[in-house]
Amino acid sequence: MTGEGRMQRGGEALVEDLDFPSDDTSLFSDSSTPIARLQGNITWRRPQEICQSPVLFPDNINLGHAKQGLLGDCWFLCACTVLLKNKHLLNKVFPPDQPQWGDSRYRGVFQFCFWQQGHWTEVTIDDRLPCINSNLCFSRCHSPTAFWVALLEKAYAKLHGSYEQLWAGQVSEALVDLTGGIAERWSLGKSGSEERPEQRPEQDSDQVRRKRLNLNLLYHVKDDCVLSCSTHSSSGGASELGQYHALTVMEWLDVKTASGSEVRLLRIRNPWGRCCWGGAWIGSGAGWSSVDPVCASDLQARVAEGEFWLDEAEFMSQFDDVTVGYPISEEGHLKSIYTGSLLKHSHQLPGRWVKGHSAGGSRNSSSYGTNPKFWLKVSDRGEVLVSLLQQRKRKNTEKYAQTPFEDSKNTKHQHYQATALHMWKVEKKRFNLSRMLNKPPCASTHCHTYEREVVLHGQLEPGYYLLIPSTYQPGAEARFLIRVFSSSSVSLSALKSPAPSLPLTIDGEWETSYFRGSWSEGTTAGGGRNFLSHWQNPCFPFTVSDDSAVTPGVNVRITLHQSRPDTDLHPIGFHIYKVPEGDVSLACSLPPGAYTILPSTYEPNCSASFTLSLARRIHRKVVKSQERLGRAIQEVSHISVMQS
Repeated sequence: MTGEGRMQRGGEALVEDLDFPSDDTSLFSDSSTPIARLQGNITWRRPQEICQSPVLFPDNINLGHAKQGLLGDCWFLCACTVLLKNKHLLNKVFPPDQPQWGDSRYRGVFQFCFWQQGHWTEVTIDDRLPCINSNLCFSRCHSPTAFWVALLEKAYAKLHGSYEQLWAGQVSEALVDLTGGIAERWSLGKSGSEERPEQRPEQDSDQVRRKRLNLNLLYHVKDDCVLSCSTHSSSGGASELGQYHALTVMEWLDVKTASGSEVRLLRIRNPWGRCCWGGAWIGSGAGWSSVDPVCASDLQARVAEGEFWLDEAEFMSQFDDVTVGYPISEEGHLKSIYTGSLLKHSHQLPGRWVKGHSAGGSRNSSSYGTNPKFWLKVSDRGEVLVSLLQQRKRKNTEKYAQTPFEDSKNTKHQHYQATALHMWKVEKKRFNLSRMLNKPPCASTHCHTYEREVVLHGQLEPGYYLLIPSTYQPGAEARFLIRVFSSSSVSLSALKSPAPSLPLTIDGEWETSYFRGSWSEGTTAGGGRNFLSHWQNPCFPFTVSDDSAVTPGVNVRITLHQSRPDTDLHPIGFHIYKVPEGDVSLACSLPPGAYTILPSTYEPNCSASFTLSLARRIHRKVVKSQERLGRAIQEVSHISVMQS
């Protein structure tokens, strides 16, 4: 439920949120995290019950940064830094001029907006916050009288279904939810293998995919982009961090040393609100002796509570990965972290992998070609960013739930499918799909990975490009969003029907026949092979002559087109049957003989009209089709040509 939802007036005319009540249902989902031990100890209080003069933001912006409480949502708090850094983004997430405490219009409610699957979603909450002994038990500002962080956290918890659902996550996901932009995660450790991802085990795909960070690449956007670093296990100077903790890179700069060389320093903020480092640049550490005293004093004065300096060597060795959030201009344009250019053109289209229809799996799978397909037309050479964003699988709940949750022994993979994005450049918008898929893509995300979003980046020449998003496992279902950001004009469209396989001119002459038919409920709408009524579907016999089989290569091309609105298409396909054995595909080579085509919808009793086109290569003379009825004895192959 979005917007105000179900609200009611409580004491003193203050609103109470019935959809996210002040009880355990809003705190816990399955009590599987450490906060479960807080059951029975939490009370809910409004800010004016916690301090005398509550405000949303403190006068000193450094005191407005988030300080983590008992909830393991450091990933979300690190992303919140982008809002304090960009007023226009803060105003989008937290609309200004809302009635506050002391205002006669104040009713105890606040509105927030989060970007979800291509749209900004409004979330309204009351301002009752979970406390222990009258103190906030979850996140807060460093200023004890500022409450924007605690309120934002509550709204984000409502969006997810409970506070407990925020335990553990990715900074990249929160950054996208707060900005509507793009975030990438890069490795600081060993670079992954360059071997083909489909040749590696699925469980290794996350490690293979990770790109290695080069800070020099980001130098031209270092003051605009958001950086967060994380550790997966405790080591070295970060001895207090333990496992899986995220921190924020507040700034980084190159400083001259006394010897004339340069050292790169990074200022890190720990959302715990305390220093957790023991390196050479802490306090009066040995590192500062190599820097001009005035410069050292200035840098040390910038350190706020929970912050510390470290050099690039320490940074690269002690942390495991970095998340980079793309800058967004006040006009809403994405700024490339690779070139610093504004990507002023953007498009997005939703899609879905459906088992038995469009969930074709990876390129290792014979059904890969059934995956959803998208056309990208590039008008002028320019920088293009393409992202595949899948929708999170949530637990069943009435509060903002969108898709079923699938149990998994591996909690890392319980929310997302392993996905990848491949792109081919084609000379024309009409092409031979099977031939193209046998060629290497011009760009890809290199492997399937359990991330909500994977990103392709490159400089593209004018022309047509085919995008194919896929899951690793055939039959894996999920909804997704394809997004394109570019410096030059582009267009994005979904390929709603199978790509026709046009013969090349060197293939000789072709004869094309067209057959019109229909599936009628109760008579000829027999459905797919899984149904006993399959044989009730219309049959279309044809022959392949000896002459057409003389020249090697493709000699038959078949296309099935249904006559229905694009918004109400049936999943369709067809089978080809023959007495002798043989192989068949979209564009196929058939030996001489008699055949019959049996087109069908996926489910029985789906009425529709259709047109079947049959193109056969001819040798010296046109071969006339035989109109002999009959049924095949043995099935050769099932051509999966599905539409949704």
